[in-house]
Amino acid sequence: MSINNPTNAELTHPDSKVHARRWKILAILCLSVFLVVVDNLIINVAIPTLARELGATTSGLQWIVDSYALVFAGLLLACGGLADRFGRKLMMQIGMVLFGLFSAYAAFTETTGALITARGLMGIGAALVFPGTLAILIDVFRDPVERAKAIGVWSAVSGAAVAFGPVTGGLLLKYFWWGSVFLINIPIVIIALILQWRFVPESKDPNAERLDIAGFLLSIAFVSLLVYTIIEGPHRGWSSATSIAGFIGTAVLIAAFVWRELNTEHPLLDVRVFSDMRVTAASSSIAIAFFSLFGFTFLVTQYFQFVRGYDPLESGLRTLPFAIGAGVTSPIAARLSLRYGSKRIVPIGLLFMGVAQIGAGMFKANSAYFGPVVGSMVLMACGLALVTSPASESIMGSLPREMAGVGSAINDTSREVGGTLGVAIIGSIFATTYSPQIVKLLAPFKLPDAARSAAEQSVGAAFAVSEQVGDATLSNAIRDIASSSFLDGFQVACTSVGAVAIFGSLLALRFLPARVANIKTDAR
Repeated sequence: MSINNPTNAELTHPDSKVHARRWKILAILCLSVFLVVVDNLIINVAIPTLARELGATTSGLQWIVDSYALVFAGLLLACGGLADRFGRKLMMQIGMVLFGLFSAYAAFTETTGALITARGLMGIGAALVFPGTLAILIDVFRDPVERAKAIGVWSAVSGAAVAFGPVTGGLLLKYFWWGSVFLINIPIVIIALILQWRFVPESKDPNAERLDIAGFLLSIAFVSLLVYTIIEGPHRGWSSATSIAGFIGTAVLIAAFVWRELNTEHPLLDVRVFSDMRVTAASSSIAIAFFSLFGFTFLVTQYFQFVRGYDPLESGLRTLPFAIGAGVTSPIAARLSLRYGSKRIVPIGLLFMGVAQIGAGMFKANSAYFGPVVGSMVLMACGLALVTSPASESIMGSLPREMAGVGSAINDTSREVGGTLGVAIIGSIFATTYSPQIVKLLAPFKLPDAARSAAEQSVGAAFAVSEQVGDATLSNAIRDIASSSFLDGFQVACTSVGAVAIFGSLLALRFLPARVANIKTDAR
């Protein structure tokens, strides 16, 4: 579609009824997005509970979080292609049904392994839902100015869901058992399905060809192997043969994927689109932003509960400033991007996130909540909003409408791969610092080997050990040591990720083109 001097026909959907209810359709799509993003993060507030009740190690907790995001990320490209070929609404509704069914299964699992499996299956449903939301949005909103505003709303909902996930999870954990954080999905799925069926139009790529099965399998393989290697790195050793083989295997699989996509007639992802720096720089910026966000949320809920002593609901409520910051800033970010171009806005967003992470790296056990804690969360939320809305518009505005599913999948895959690696890498940096520190500090105490080993595996297990020793003085000492060791790992992890976000800001400033020429930017 040409974006130079568009005609009136190009600015509206050909179906006048669809055009008239486009904002209602946006609200329904946002409900679907909210459900998927909330479930990506609702589990974080339950991490301490799962550590206690399921005996999950740090690695197990990472996999409980990442199994969902890993499958979600690995399938997004394929599901975006399926949506373009067979219908975006159809695939979205199939995904909602699967999401609801596997949520019910997750609620009644009894072991760490079973919950990891259930979360992975939920990721299949999420991968079918997510690309369709943005692709349908692009199809319904033909006017570039309205499209940018709609993407701003879509991004605001995604950002707000980041905080509402922990709040919802905390509320449910206060009054029900941990499985309720999954059962809550089912009534929302039913409502969303009815609204989608009634109001959302179907769309597809009329020129779609057969699915690239080899590319589909290779994309899943390289993402899965990379994340697995990173999560297990601290436990197997970064220089171990297994870790080195994992990284080499990932590089080989990525090269095979690129070669396949360049040499097949109908690629899953035409990698040539990345020759457009608007796509490459924007998708990289989104990946770095969600890398920073997911890693931070993985640890901050544990900080609130283990170090600060808040219960799950109190922890969730203390993330609300993030939702407020993201919700307020996302629509503003869309307008700023239209006026000044994404090249000026996205680097500022990543810089905000980097500074916020480094600020979080200075948290102490007694840091003032209404001070550095709230300040870091709000700054991170504003930064996320300044990245996601303009960068998403850069990707979607660079591709023709018939490739909306693939464009959405690129956008969404960047989010999920970035987020998945964020949990994996930050969790691994944390574990690399936490484990030897707590072992050193516990050495003077005559604890059984099993107790020391458990404390080394996760901070939740360390607190459980403190409750079992019987002696009040020893119990308090172990809790203090666990908190101190947690903060050491937390600070190193946050500071490291802050540096990555600031580096990403410099890359975006250097490589992100200013804007597409001749898009009218007058407010409507």
